[in-house]
Amino acid sequence: KLILLDSLLQEIQIVHTKLTMKFYYEYLGSKILAGFDTYKYSSKDTSPLSEYVMHPFWNQVVKICPRWVAPNLLTFVGFLCCIGHFGLLALYDYDYRSATAGPDVSGLPDVPGGVPVPSWAWVGVAVFLFLSHTLDGIDGKQARRTGSSNPLGELFDHGLDSWATIFITGAVYSVFGRNDDGLSVPLFRMFCLFWNIYLCFLISHWEKYNTGVLYLPWGYDFSMLGSFVMYLTTGALGMGIWKTELLWGIYPAQIMEPACYLANVGMTLPIAIYNIRQSYKEGTGKNRTFTEAMRPLVSTNLALILFFIWVLRSPNNVLEMDPRCMFLLTGTVFANICCKLIIAQMSNTRSELFSVILIPLALTVTAVLVIPGMSASRELAILYGLTGFVLLAHIHYGTCVVAEMCDHLNIRPFHIKHVQGREKVSPAAEDSVRLLSSEESPVSNGLKKEK
Repeated sequence: KLILLDSLLQEIQIVHTKLTMKFYYEYLGSKILAGFDTYKYSSKDTSPLSEYVMHPFWNQVVKICPRWVAPNLLTFVGFLCCIGHFGLLALYDYDYRSATAGPDVSGLPDVPGGVPVPSWAWVGVAVFLFLSHTLDGIDGKQARRTGSSNPLGELFDHGLDSWATIFITGAVYSVFGRNDDGLSVPLFRMFCLFWNIYLCFLISHWEKYNTGVLYLPWGYDFSMLGSFVMYLTTGALGMGIWKTELLWGIYPAQIMEPACYLANVGMTLPIAIYNIRQSYKEGTGKNRTFTEAMRPLVSTNLALILFFIWVLRSPNNVLEMDPRCMFLLTGTVFANICCKLIIAQMSNTRSELFSVILIPLALTVTAVLVIPGMSASRELAILYGLTGFVLLAHIHYGTCVVAEMCDHLNIRPFHIKHVQGREKVSPAAEDSVRLLSSEESPVSNGLKKEK
C-alpha cells in the first residue's frame, strides 16, 4: 500500500509540474525581482483607533496563533472570509432587492417589498468580516514573531486587499439595497461610490510610489468596525431599521453616500497630495518628474472611462440587469491594475503606463456599442464572458507572480522557512504596523540576516 501511495504521489507531482510549466508565465522578470532585494517597508499609522484599540487587540490575538502557521496563510484565509461574507449575501440578495421597503413604508404601491435576508445570515456575514479584518491585522505580527518577514508578505497582503475592496463595498450595499423604494442610493450612484473606494485605495499606493512611505488611511479600520456593528444590528433588529427616517426626510443610506465622498475625496486625496509635496520639498521622496509621478494613475482612469462609457451608453442598461456582476468585474480589473502599481513601488521600478487588462475591456465596450441590435441576453452573455475571463486572468497573474517571488526568495508561500541557528525572536508581536520593516525583523527577504 505504501508503494502504491508513493507511486500515486509521484504521478500527481509529475502532472502538477507539467501543468505548472504549461501555464506558467514570468510577469516580473529579473529587473523587478532584483528591486525587491533592497526593499525596506516603511509606513505610518496615526489612526487613534488603530493605535489604542486594534493593535493592542491584535497583539493579544496573535499569541493564540501557533508559530507553525505561515503569515501568508493567515492573509489568504482572511481574504477567503472576505469573499465569504460577500458570497453569503449573494445567495440571499443577488440583485440587491432584499432591502426594498414595502408599500407601507415607501408609499409606493407598485413596488413590492423585498424578501429579507435571514437574521442568522447577517450574523454570519459579521463573523466573516470580523475574521477577515482580524487575520489581516495579525499576519504581519505573525511574520515578526516567527522571523519570517519578507517582501512577498506585503505584496500578498496588499494585493489581496486591493481585490477585497469590491467584496467589502458590495456587501455593504445589501444593507440598503437598490433605490426602488426611494429610500436608498440608486445603482448608478452606487457604481460611482465603488470607483470612489477604488481610487481611495489607489491613492494610498500612488502616494507611496512617490514618497516611499505608506500612510495607512484612517478610514479602513473605522469602516471595517462600522460594517461589523451594522451587520450585527441588522441581524438583531432587521433590515427595516435602515429604512427609518432620521431628520428632514433623510435616510441612513443617503448619509453614507456623502460621508464616503467626504472621507475619500475630501480627506484622503488632499492629505496624499500634501505628503507628496512635502517629500519633494524635503527631498525625502522619489522626486520624480510630474509625468512620471502621474504615470500610475493612467490605467485606472482609462478603466474608469471605459466602464462609465459602457454603463451610460449600454443599449440594455446592463448595470440594472446585473449590478453584482458589473461590480465584481470593475473590482477585479482595478485589483489587477493596482497590483502592478504595488509591485512597481516595492521594487522601485517604473510603473506601467497601460495595463494589458484594458485591451479585452476596450474591445468589449466597443463591441457592445457598435454591434447593431444588441439584445439584453447577448449583452449579459458578454458581461459574464468578460467577467470570467478577467477573473481567470487575474488569478493567473497573481499565482505566477507569487511563484516568481517564491523562486527568487527561495521560500514557499504558505510555509515558514526554518533556518538553522536563527536568532531568537520576540514572543509577541508588539508592533504598531500591519507589516514590519526588514530592519526590525530578524529575517529579510526570506534569508537570515548577518549580525
